[in-house]
Amino acid sequence: MNKDLLLWDQTIFREEQYFELDFLPENLLHRESQIKSLQFSIGPALRGATPLNAYCRGAPGTGKTSAVLKVFEEVENATQKVLPVYINCQVDSTRYAIFAQIFKKLSGYPPPSSGISFKKLFSQIAKHLVEKKKVLIVALDDINYLMMSKEIDDVLYSLLRMHEVQPGAKVGVISILSDMTLDMAKDLSPQVQSVFLPEEIVFPQYSVEEIRDILRYRIKYGFFPNVVSDEVLEKVTQYTCETGDLRVGINMLKRSGLNAERRASKNVSVEDVEKAYEGSRYVHLNYVVRSLKKEEKMILKCIVDSGKQELMSGELYDCFKEKTNLGYTSFYEMVNRLETLKLVSLSSTGKGTRGQSRIISLPYDPKEIERRIDL
Repeated sequence: MNKDLLLWDQTIFREEQYFELDFLPENLLHRESQIKSLQFSIGPALRGATPLNAYCRGAPGTGKTSAVLKVFEEVENATQKVLPVYINCQVDSTRYAIFAQIFKKLSGYPPPSSGISFKKLFSQIAKHLVEKKKVLIVALDDINYLMMSKEIDDVLYSLLRMHEVQPGAKVGVISILSDMTLDMAKDLSPQVQSVFLPEEIVFPQYSVEEIRDILRYRIKYGFFPNVVSDEVLEKVTQYTCETGDLRVGINMLKRSGLNAERRASKNVSVEDVEKAYEGSRYVHLNYVVRSLKKEEKMILKCIVDSGKQELMSGELYDCFKEKTNLGYTSFYEMVNRLETLKLVSLSSTGKGTRGQSRIISLPYDPKEIERRIDL
């Protein structure tokens, strides 16, 4: 029997949950200042007062959701007088759906299936908060979906004006936005702007050192000792930096470990990582394409439909304008955003106006992008 080979009932994973994308580790590395800012905003609620509103913004995979959920976890462990409710606006993108989730968290069961009016649902929530002396904090994740559905004003107005309908009701809102090109304040009516007034909390991209540090932490607690070498860690870090999304690296570690186990090996190899990257890189694609506006998806569709590996910007704009009738300024801004999200690659030809004519290409298999575009 080869001692270097795993037996069928052995594993190299100590705690496989450390490689799940929804797992909240005990320590959220390199987000200490953001967590402190969230704690500061929520602080008044712990004393029975109305919390400050907060606005978390940063690119996908920069720890926004994890930081909010970590603080919510701490709050629930500390007191029963604060009710934190997390809402995924991609799933619940209407005012009624959001308040139904709040009602469910309050009561432990959903509103009657026969349906009740929003007014009654709102009244029951407000009354319950006052009677039980609870402070409500609602986190609206991917709030851009409320902006797209034009529900954002109604949702925020209903939450933040609750005390006017039910004196004594105390509510705070944490909005989470991954689209750095959007300015949420511009989408709000003056009436909502005047009551929202959030503390802005910026989540910058992780540096190479921070990514390496976080992946090393996951490896330490997720794998048994000596399973992952420094060389393998560097390879995973390199691939993660290419997408700029930490979730890719975490998923890659899991897939790499499974690849090693498939070989009955007690160690993860660089080859295991390279195979894992082929699947893990689409984790970023899945998340990011879902957050795109229809017009941004149309740019990707034009590239895919062209059947070419790369397009001149003018050629791509002609296709885009034909399908959307939008001007070049809008097109230019969207292409730059797609590059920021690492969905397209840009290179200069040295030709055109001031030598700035650009070639636009896809870093992903066009078929994989097409599968994820729902136009």
